[in-house]
Amino acid sequence: MVGDLIKLIVKAPWSARFGMLVILVYAFVALFAPVLTPFGESEIVGSEFEPWGEGGFILGTDNLGRDMLTRILYGARNTIGIAFVTTCLAFLVGGIAGFMAAALGGWTDQLLGRFVDVLMAIPQLIFALLILTIAGTSVPVLIIVIALLDSTRVFRLARAVAMNIVVMDYVEAARLRGEGLWWVMRREVLPNAMPPLVAEFGLRFCFVFLFISGLSFLGLGIQPPTADWGSMVRDNATLITFGDITPLLPAGAIALLTVGVNFVVDFFLHETSGLRDDH
Repeated sequence: MVGDLIKLIVKAPWSARFGMLVILVYAFVALFAPVLTPFGESEIVGSEFEPWGEGGFILGTDNLGRDMLTRILYGARNTIGIAFVTTCLAFLVGGIAGFMAAALGGWTDQLLGRFVDVLMAIPQLIFALLILTIAGTSVPVLIIVIALLDSTRVFRLARAVAMNIVVMDYVEAARLRGEGLWWVMRREVLPNAMPPLVAEFGLRFCFVFLFISGLSFLGLGIQPPTADWGSMVRDNATLITFGDITPLLPAGAIALLTVGVNFVVDFFLHETSGLRDDH
């Protein structure tokens, strides 16, 4: 397993290697943020908007006097962690529903399909803002709402992929042997549907990550005093008028992770599609 992974990394293009490095660095920062940070996540340690390097603050302080470096590192843990959990839940709900719709067909497929069509007909951002305004903006509510909205996209892909698999001879043979629905989905459909689903997971993670950051920028995402890159851009946006690029740091962290994940997804799709470069 380790040897295959090393071979894959060696033959990967520079863009995919860069993406893998970015993901590893972000994952390391997210896991070890309390060890890497010099101050507490919400600790006020200085005056508001202190410049870079003054008072021992490498990246200065924010609008409340909190250390920007500490907030950015903790923001990686909070923003990435919540986005990852949300994406996993979206794939669990959407993937199971899509496989069931493809395997059962008939009224099950029609009911699930029409329900998903109704949800997708409503603009996702407006729908999320409406539900979060009513239900509140706690982290569990945020995860559930975004996961359910994003599971509609996962459902469409999972159903489309599974529809091509359930008609295969080996699936029919499993059914004739008397295997149950869950066995067929777990042992026959899921393994053959993994490549497109894994690639979609990377893309969905980027969309969820950006969506959560956007909601936080609007004030309905991750709530203070929890560090979050979207809200950090909003809280320090006034510095841009004075030529200070501090608000661009969390925005750049969002953009860099998105680019890195997309590089890796592109490489994975190229490898699993069977395409090979001749030069």
